[in-house]
Amino acid sequence: MNTPKILYQDDQLLVLDKPSGITVNRSDTTIHEETVQDFVEQELGIKNNELSIKKRGNGERETPEEAFINRSGIVHRLDKETSGILLVAKTPEAFIELQRQFKERIVKKTYLALVHGALIPASGEVDVPVGRLEYNRKRFGIVAGGRDSKTLYKTLQTYTSLSLVELYPQTGRTHQIRVHMKYLNHPLFGDELYGGRKTARADRKLLPRLFLHAAKIAFLHPKSGEEVHFESPLPEDLQNFLDGLLAR
Repeated sequence: MNTPKILYQDDQLLVLDKPSGITVNRSDTTIHEETVQDFVEQELGIKNNELSIKKRGNGERETPEEAFINRSGIVHRLDKETSGILLVAKTPEAFIELQRQFKERIVKKTYLALVHGALIPASGEVDVPVGRLEYNRKRFGIVAGGRDSKTLYKTLQTYTSLSLVELYPQTGRTHQIRVHMKYLNHPLFGDELYGGRKTARADRKLLPRLFLHAAKIAFLHPKSGEEVHFESPLPEDLQNFLDGLLAR
């Protein structure tokens, strides 16, 4: 598989640079593919049969310690086609602390995305409730009674019919950035779920993936409490695509 790159490692955590095309967590649908979770277990010397996954009854939630085991310490998620920074805790204590920081919005994330059209205004925010759509449970949208979600954005570069945008999600809802850009009528380049079938098909003839990259993250180190920052440059395929747009 296209292996994740280790950006940083100590006795508390791993900071990975995830390539596009790799699913983060194992599930019933990933039996025949390597996941980031498999990579983490190999890197940390964990054998699959050492993981004791406790089955819970209906309505029962797993404990934080069980979540640490079940996810092999992976603190959060990125979509399969999204590349960039992913945090992995090495201890239950670090896992619980990092999840607390995500929940309390202490973690600061920055994404880079290429979207259709020119955003007006060039910077701003989206603050709307997001929830799963009843008619298609694989998709999310702006729904009454949905969970609060907020994303700040800033245009970095405009092209003929596209814009490179920096995004700062203040919450962590599933597909949040993709749904928010769709809500503004500026869907992400190559987005098969939210960009429209015809548009996404045309996009993917030029770039066969979603243009979304988790570029930066800042949080408090789970042991020292000091703020730490990590960055991931645009992958070669995305950078080459942008260079091609400038050359037109």
